[in-house]
Amino acid sequence: MDLGLKGRVAVVTAASQGLGRAVATAFAAEGARLAISSRSEAAVGELARKLEREYGAEVLAMACDLRDAAAIERFFRAAGERYGRIDALFTNAGGPQPGGFDELSDADWQAAFELNLLSVVRSLRAARPWLEKSDAPAVVNDVSTSVKQPIEGLTLSNVLRAGVVTLTKSLSLEWAPRIRVNAIAPGRIATERVAQLDRDRAVRLGSTPEAVAAEHIRNIPLGRYGQPEELARVAVFLASPAASYVNGQFVFVDGGLVHAL
Repeated sequence: MDLGLKGRVAVVTAASQGLGRAVATAFAAEGARLAISSRSEAAVGELARKLEREYGAEVLAMACDLRDAAAIERFFRAAGERYGRIDALFTNAGGPQPGGFDELSDADWQAAFELNLLSVVRSLRAARPWLEKSDAPAVVNDVSTSVKQPIEGLTLSNVLRAGVVTLTKSLSLEWAPRIRVNAIAPGRIATERVAQLDRDRAVRLGSTPEAVAAEHIRNIPLGRYGQPEELARVAVFLASPAASYVNGQFVFVDGGLVHAL
């Protein structure tokens, strides 16, 4: 299937590793021009060179701390001025601190709010004028299966990802019919973030990361963790003109982990 992304402009935040890296790579493979960001200038620059070398992609790479409103504004302004428009936006950020409710301070809540909810608000606000210049603009917000089924020990993520879902649904109404807005909910995807969560849980339980992973896998009907590339293909489809009648949806890429209707 031709997704219609060749020559289009895709923006991916927190792109240097994990799901963001996989999504940026999938956009490049489809022939999109890219603007990518990361807190690490070296890391995002390395990815840009890789995508240029392997796919011949045109890439704007910038350091951008998603907790910094001015940095977000600079990044999106640079992307818009470089390309003249934004066709597809994948909002993404690192996960917040793990922990249960009684372990979290006001400072922890504030930091997670800045990183995982307010960064999305600010990115969407900064991107909108450039999305309006596209003939088929689309946004995909990265959330989590916790928006349907809370994850033990990830209270901050459970609460704040739900806020991004509500924002997604609200904007799918407010910005229609001009801009499509959807969300994607990863399950247990084999990223360093998930590996670290498994290691942390193993320490708490006096177990091993392998045993923790096996425990999770018993609840996944497909019997394994997903690969970042598997999620990326769905995200890129949702952001593409091929998904032109998909709006306000939350697509779970979780191997069947969430059993709820």
